[in-house]
Amino acid sequence: MNFRRGSQEDELEINFIPLIDVLLVIIIFLVVSTTFSKFSELKINLPTAEAIPQEKDLDKVDIVITSDNQYFINDVQINNNTIAGILEELQKLKSNNDLPTVIINADAMSNHQSVINVMEAARLSGLNKVTFATKVN
Repeated sequence: MNFRRGSQEDELEINFIPLIDVLLVIIIFLVVSTTFSKFSELKINLPTAEAIPQEKDLDKVDIVITSDNQYFINDVQINNNTIAGILEELQKLKSNNDLPTVIINADAMSNHQSVINVMEAARLSGLNKVTFATKVN
């Protein structure tokens, strides 16, 4: 027997508003608690060196590059600051027996190109022992 003659059953519906609220809270929690990694950093392992005292005095050529890009080879100023001028001076100092070590003392404010010019002149003159002098803090 159906005693509810005039009334129909209400349609069932799902209320999504509480579900959306819970999902927003979860998303906010995940965003706040997540740590972000920085991949733009460079990780470089720098080489280390130990100074060992030399037993004999080696032949060396000291090249100083000043902040205004002037060159001094063994405390004598070079007037020709091109690679050819540096090469000419290095050829004069090159001995046939032992190839001297080229030590580059460049000022921190000198151009990078100045150091490259000295390295290129040393390469062209056959002096393949090149090192850089640094200041110990």
